[in-house]
Order: sequence, then structure tokens, then C-alpha cells
Amino acid sequence: MTSRFRHPYLVLATVALLWGGNAIAGKLAVGHVSPMLLTLLRWTFACLFMAPFALSDVRREWPVIRRNLPFLFALGGLGFATFNAIFYLALNYTTAINVTIEQSAMPLIVLLANFVLFRMGVSAFQVVGFSLTLVGVALTASHGEPSTLLSLDLNRGDALMMIAVLLYGGYTVALRFKPQLNWRSTIFVLAASAFVVSVPFALGEWAMGHTHLPDGQGLSAALYTAIFPSLIAQSLYIRGVEMIGPNRANLFINLVPIFGAFLAVVIIGEELRTYHLIALAFVLGGIMLAERGAARRHRTPDTKTAPR
Repeated sequence: MTSRFRHPYLVLATVALLWGGNAIAGKLAVGHVSPMLLTLLRWTFACLFMAPFALSDVRREWPVIRRNLPFLFALGGLGFATFNAIFYLALNYTTAINVTIEQSAMPLIVLLANFVLFRMGVSAFQVVGFSLTLVGVALTASHGEPSTLLSLDLNRGDALMMIAVLLYGGYTVALRFKPQLNWRSTIFVLAASAFVVSVPFALGEWAMGHTHLPDGQGLSAALYTAIFPSLIAQSLYIRGVEMIGPNRANLFINLVPIFGAFLAVVIIGEELRTYHLIALAFVLGGIMLAERGAARRHRTPDTKTAPR
């Protein structure tokens, strides 16, 4: 380890901070730019910012990219474009605190998918940790009333966010099959794929008469999402998965609600309710237990099979 910033925990904690900020930017964009247009602007700006640095790598690695283009397009279209389109739409109906806490269900999706598809082993600590996380997510999605889950009486935004969680969990699992490419090539190709997929989303929004052109605040939100959650955080997240594997890396998404709740209270003045605090306690306890269990496994399957 030649640099502290190369430590996987610091890399993935930075990702969580920037993604927590994504929820704040998305909430600040409500009423200032429509969600599908925000998604399109995010990936348009991301491609423009990345192109001068990535095109030479893309040209050099084009034979590998071309062979894997359908898979890479699916990764960018689902993990980047569709996830964020649903994410920003959800923020029109629920709070930034809620969506950040609900993101904590992603590790559970990754755990189950890796176990079912690849028979990837987990420790007892990880099972307990994921279970605690699930309790925290259930409390948040039900607004402190878990009985509403039994009747499927969910806020529209919270229900949309759970769909987005499923998509990004699948994206994380699929990263294990990512071809060996320079990180600049990877991010640019995925961002370009997200741009292409975002176009019909924005056109559909316009056809339904729901397009809201950005004002200054909406444009600022789009620029933030393009630079920090898109380019910087996505690059670091891919690196984090490479360093410690998808099961352990995805645990750090549980830090998103910690950062997101703090930013939501400080920046946009959202109210932190009692059930939010209880949910955050479950989430933080869950990540600590699960990571302790992962660290005790000397040669875990996810470490050996993570993309290099």
C-alpha cells in the first residue's frame, strides 16, 4: 500500500460520501429540472468532461471493448442511466434521508445473488449484519410503521427506490464479469451507454408533457451529479470492487445513509425522525458486523473472483 488513498476502506468511504451528496443534489433539483432530463444532462456532461482524457484509451482498447460492447452497454444502461432515472424520480415523492437509507438494501441483494448464482460463501457475522441492515431499511421504507409493508402501503417514492436498489445490486454483481480495461475506458464507455439510454427517457418525459427545463439551481445539480457521483465515485467504486470483491465493497454503501442524513439535515433542512435514528443504528451495526465477518475469512471466494 503506497498511498493511504489506495486503502479500500478510504476509497469506498469516499464513494459513500459522494453518493450521499447525489441524493441531496437530486432533492435540490426537484422543481428546478425534471428527473429524466436531469439524468440526460448528468451523462451528457459526464461524457463531455471525460472524453479528452479517455478517448485515447478507448481507441487503444477498442478490440476488447467491441467484443464486450453489448455487456458494457447493459451495465451502463441499467447501472448508470436507469438506476439514476428512478432514483431522481423517487426523490420527487420521498425525502433524501429515506432514499439514502433505503440504498442500504443493496448489499443484501448482492449477497443473495452471489450465493444463488455463484455459491459464494458468507460468514455468520455477515448474515447477522445483513439482517440488521434489512431491519433498518424496512423501518425507513415503512416510515416507522413496519405493518404497512404487509399491506404494501408504501410511499410511491420509497417503492421506486426499492426498484432502483434491485437494479444497482444486479449491476454490482455483474461487475465481476467486466473485461480488463483501463478505468478511463471503462467509465467513458459506461457513461456513453448511459447517455444513449437516457435519451429515450427524456424524450418520453417530454412527450408526456412533464419536462421541466433547468434553471440555475437545476443546472448546478446536474453539474454536481456529472462530476462527483458519476465520474469520481463510479471510478472509485469499480476500484473498490476490484480491491476487496463485490460482497465486501457493497457493504460500504451502508455508509451512504450516514453521510446522506447528515447532509440532508444540514443542507436542505430535512427532519431527522426517531425511526431514522433507529434505522441508522441498525445500518451502522450491520456494516460493522458484516465487515468483521468478512475480515475473518482469510481467503474469501469473492476476493478470489473479483475482477482484476
